[in-house]
Amino acid sequence: MENNTENKGFDCFKAELSEKDFQAFSRYIFTEYGIKMPPVKRIMLQGRLLKRIRELKMNSYSEYKEYFFSKEGQERELLNFLNVVTTNKTDFYREPVHFGFLKDHVLPAFAESTGFNRPFKVWSAGSSSGEEGYTIAIALNEFKLSNPRFRYEILGTDISSQMLQTAARGVYKESKIDMVPLELKRRYFLKSKDRDNPTVRVIPELQSNLKLRYLNLMDSVYDISETFDVIFCRNVLIYFDRITQEKVINRLCRHLSSDGYFFIGHSESLSGMDVPLEHVKPTIFKHR
Repeated sequence: MENNTENKGFDCFKAELSEKDFQAFSRYIFTEYGIKMPPVKRIMLQGRLLKRIRELKMNSYSEYKEYFFSKEGQERELLNFLNVVTTNKTDFYREPVHFGFLKDHVLPAFAESTGFNRPFKVWSAGSSSGEEGYTIAIALNEFKLSNPRFRYEILGTDISSQMLQTAARGVYKESKIDMVPLELKRRYFLKSKDRDNPTVRVIPELQSNLKLRYLNLMDSVYDISETFDVIFCRNVLIYFDRITQEKVINRLCRHLSSDGYFFIGHSESLSGMDVPLEHVKPTIFKHR
């Protein structure tokens, strides 16, 4: 009988992530990163890990699990694992009410109280692939056009190195900026000449004002020295349980100025939480 060793390998259509292996990954993801991974997401995780198993030429999810939890795996595979399991959904001008509030309320108040004697600082916590950070930069740069003394700095943090690299490049499919007003498209994006793969690049001025770095919101202390006038933490809290949400918000607020603003996503709520924030309007809060 012929022994066809060439066909030996990982059969992606038959192999499954066992309940035991899923629970091991699920506990790790929640303990280390606060991200909920309930049983209904087992098939999703199975599909996302498939690419890494193929790339590593492994034969099963169990083999990948043993490697991942080994000392070598924790050193070499952790960033790849995070890039695979984290969800990164974001858009330019997502939840535009926040940018209107910045323009109409926050920035005029900052100008009046400081006289532009310091930079206006914003933190995009969970910045993903950069669309939120660059939208903030556009809003602040628009204010700067009529207030030349205005300076600003934006910090974008995420746990996915892949998303941070995308943000640093500042190149997106042209369809990504459909929600951006035409005048702003012309001012802040450079179109590629490739008609088969139309892309846009954020102008260098915006890129230079967005600083990007890795940060795990589950860390007990954030290695950040700045105090921010506004913190965007939108559509990040939904991946944490209630207790973790409260802890993360309190840690973030240690870096929020005494009269700073805190923005959350439209599907998130701070109701009943012991956090130093007072409600201003839906999804917008001010430091108490």
